[in-house]
Amino acid sequence: MPFPLLFHRLLTFGRRSEILAIDYIRSLGYRIVTCGYRTQGGEIDVVAWDGATLVFLEVKARHNSDPPEDSVGYRKKQRMIRAAHAYISRYRLQETPYRFDIVALTSLPGSKPQFRLLRDAFGE
Repeated sequence: MPFPLLFHRLLTFGRRSEILAIDYIRSLGYRIVTCGYRTQGGEIDVVAWDGATLVFLEVKARHNSDPPEDSVGYRKKQRMIRAAHAYISRYRLQETPYRFDIVALTSLPGSKPQFRLLRDAFGE
């Protein structure tokens, strides 16, 4: 169920973007497992299933025309990989195929948000 529009104004841009991205990936057939998975070594915005593949998603959003995915650098990728390994270990999913995706959201003033899904955006 979509987040009530009344409360969107109360949220930060980043959290609002994550909610919109979750709705978007749900529309693509992903099954959401959890949001905001944090460990001591890293964080993952969204964990979801795409068929039989476990997907760790990073949501990046911008108010301007710069590509949001460009801000996912080496350190962020390493933190996501550490958090993914912790998740896989915690839930005993070592035999499960997994990948890292990025949802890029561009939200220019006065226009609808535009989404771009980069499947298998990076590896280990």
